[in-house]
Formats: sequence, C-alpha cells, structure tokens
Amino acid sequence: MANGAAETVNECRGGFGTYVSENLTLCGQNPRIAWAGYVAAWALFFIINFALPLPEGLKSEGLSVLAILAWACVMWVTEAMPVGITGISIPTLLILTRALPWNNGNPPMGQVFSGFTTHEVWLCLFAFFAGALIQLLGMDKRIALAILDKIKASSVGRIIWGMFWVNVVLAFLIPAANARAATVMPVVQGITKLLGDTPREREAKKAIVIQSMVYASMISGIFILTGHMPNLIMTGLFEKSGFKNLGYFSWMILHVPYVLMFALTQWWVRFHFKTDGVVIAGGHEQIHKQHAALGPMTRPEKAMLAVFGLVGILFMTGKGSPLALHHYQLGVVGLVGIMILFIPGLFPFKWKAVQDRTIWGTFLLLGGAITMTDAMAKSGLAGWMAEHIHVLVQGMGWWQTLLVMMLGTQVLRVGMLSNVAAVAMLAPIVFAMGPKLGLHPVAFTLLICNVDTFAYLLPTQITAAVIAYGTGTFSTADYARSGWVCILLAIAFGICVMAPWYALMGLPVWNPAAPWPY
Repeated sequence: MANGAAETVNECRGGFGTYVSENLTLCGQNPRIAWAGYVAAWALFFIINFALPLPEGLKSEGLSVLAILAWACVMWVTEAMPVGITGISIPTLLILTRALPWNNGNPPMGQVFSGFTTHEVWLCLFAFFAGALIQLLGMDKRIALAILDKIKASSVGRIIWGMFWVNVVLAFLIPAANARAATVMPVVQGITKLLGDTPREREAKKAIVIQSMVYASMISGIFILTGHMPNLIMTGLFEKSGFKNLGYFSWMILHVPYVLMFALTQWWVRFHFKTDGVVIAGGHEQIHKQHAALGPMTRPEKAMLAVFGLVGILFMTGKGSPLALHHYQLGVVGLVGIMILFIPGLFPFKWKAVQDRTIWGTFLLLGGAITMTDAMAKSGLAGWMAEHIHVLVQGMGWWQTLLVMMLGTQVLRVGMLSNVAAVAMLAPIVFAMGPKLGLHPVAFTLLICNVDTFAYLLPTQITAAVIAYGTGTFSTADYARSGWVCILLAIAFGICVMAPWYALMGLPVWNPAAPWPY
C-alpha cells in the first residue's frame, strides 16, 4: 500500500490542493470535512483569543483556555488532525497563549503537561501494554470462546449475554471500548455467519452486533475503572479537588448496578428486533469446536495470567479498598506492572510487536484531555461556564436538574465522536455546577457524565459503534430506532437506580455536604 500511495502522489499533475486532497483520500478521510474542520478550528481559536471582547466575570487566561477548548472540540469532532495529536497539542497551545501563568519568563511545563503525569495516565499505559500482549498471545479469542462455550450459547439471548461477560472480562485487560469492540468483532462476525438470511435472522444479526460490540463494550467499561477512559478523567478531576480515595475496588462497588442497565437494553433490543425463537443452528457446537481447536493454554498465556493476577490483587488492595494491603496509588501499581511485563524472556515478543499494538493515540488523547480539564478549572473557565449554565436549571429539584442536564448532554453529543473528548469538556463544568445547585459535585458529575457515555442515537457518536457499523449488519436508521429508547432507559436508570445507589454508598447527590465515604 505504501508503494501504491507513493506512486499515486508522484503521478499527481494538479496543484497543491489536489496533492493534499489525494493524500487525505488515500488515508481514508474526506478532504472537504478534514479541511473545513481544520480551518474552522483555527478560525475559532483566533477569533475567541484575539477578537472576542473579554466576557464579564472571565479572566483573560480563561478566555485563552476557551479558545483552546473550541479548537480542540472542532478538531476532535471532524478528526481533521489525529485525536492523539490534538491531545498533545493542547499543552503546546497553553504555553503559546500563556493561558497558565509563566514563572520568571519560563513556561510552567509541569502544569501544562500535568495531564501526562497523573496516576491515571500511567495506569492506562499499563493496561495498553497488557492489552497488546493479550492480543499477541491470542488470549482475547480464547476468553471469548471459553465464555460462550461455558454457557452453551446457541440462542440470540445467550449469545448476547455471553458477549457481555466477554466484554466484562476484557474490560479488565483492554482499557478502551473501541479496542474491545475491534477485539470481539471477528468472534461476533463468526457467530452471525451461522445465521441464515431470513428477515427474522437478519434482524437477529442486528441485535447481536449492536448489543455485543457497542452496548456491552460501553456498559462493561463503566464499572471497571480502567475499562473506560472517561472514568480516569473524572477520578483525576476528583483527586485534584480533594476527593482522593476513589480506588479500583471502591469504583467497582459504586458502579456495579450498571450490570442491570445491560439487562434493560437486552430486553428492549431483543423486543425491538423480535429475536425470540431465533436459534443459531449449530451455534454451540461450532463454538465448542473453535474453542477446542485452540488447544490447552500455552506457557506464555499462563505467565500473562499470573502477571495480571498479581497486578490485579495490587489494584484491588490499594488506596480506597476495605482490604488495603498497601498505600500506593493505582498509577504506581501500573508502573510496577509495566516493569513486570517486560522482565527479559517472560514473553516471546519483540518490543516492536508490542509497540505496534499499543494504542498510543488514545494515550495522547487521554493526557491532553486531562490537561484540558485541569486548565479549565485553574483558569476559572469551568466555574464561569457553570455559572451561566446553572441558571437554566436553578430552582429545580435534584431529579429535574439531572433530567435536564442528561438530555442536554445527549444533544451536545450528536456531533462528537469521542467519549473522552466529550467528558473532558463536560466534567469540569458539571463538577463546578454541583455546589452552585446545592448538589454533591462528585455524585452529580458521575451521574451526568456516565449517561453521556450512552450516546446511542448515531453510530458516529461512539468509536465502538463506528467499528460495529463497519460490519455492514445494520443501517444508521436501525441503530437510531433502537438507540433512542436505550438513551431514555439510561437516563431513567441514572435517576431512579444510580442516584439512590450512590446515596446508599454515602454519596447522596442532593446533599453537597456529605462526607467522602472512602
């Protein structure tokens, strides 16, 4: 492909515009969208930073951060630049605009790159390396087939529930929902090929793909701290604001009811696509054969299980755990885990093979997103935006406020592809709004941002849905017709189930003075 691309570029007879357009097309991008987004992002940046009058109540530093926020959001929405490059560019723009105060003529490098030095980022990097090794070992396929074989999956319902538990296990090992969707895609496609081509079977395929690759990957990630990048953004924000003891174990307990959320989506999607009575001919037999063909576990696979078992115990027994055996933060444990993973000779892979399967773009995106949330708070932008937004819901009860904010975030998400980018923008604003509305900032932020994850109206709102859409199993209309009800279910679940559960755990959203329970 590289040679073909080079030949095509070399043969270009047009001007610079044609040259750029051909390069973008070869990279799979729409030239018009890419350049429109690129120009719009920079136009907004310069207009806000240099032409917009300073709004009342906002400092000049906050205005600069607002310009960077607008620039980053447009870049993220249009993907004019790779999302990871946009992430690493945020600290650069913070330096160039002096959005954070300089020290004796020197840029505050520690502050502008703070998102890349947090414990959450290093925890994430360990998970990325572990995920790369698991894929190299083929353990992801073994895990999926083992679970499906164990539950004797043959009906549509059993297949979907089986794939949910596959996603739960993979959420411990593979930290990004899009990576999990890509991982399970071959298994899901293999299962759907066992179905015929009758109208009912085509509908069943839609249910299996949407539930297994999108809903399962997103819902499973919410209650595993490292299974969803927005989780790390929020915990980083909480830690910098004084709420420091939300560890791996306590996060899981706090969010375990989301398993019930999957049961609700399972009921609706199966009802909507009318999958009752659809049986996958030879489903379990085929799965069993594929599982048996893998043979016994290899020594490298056993080594990987041992490493992850050890690191997992350290995660579960650190700060915030009722069984605390040490007081190191999760990021430190992650760094120790990286050292263990690369003990010489432990795994039969060269560094390049691991490097090629590590999601560096998401790593840079996460660091940039955390930096942005920090800059929004320090510059006063988050508080200023919260002050203006909270007027819309002032005087409402706690559940009415949640309802309006949850519906509002769904409108904002229509044009955004990345959950990470969306939560990076939203979390500091919502966190600042909590005390102004008389609500607990942590509970309020969790409830709003978690529902923001369930942006199920268009496949382009979530990268995992884009991957699922690429299978050609369902249309955008199919996705929207099933998704809008799932969004309403998620909102109702957040207000009626998660808010009371948080209160039971010591985080009543209606009491801003509630002490941090962990």
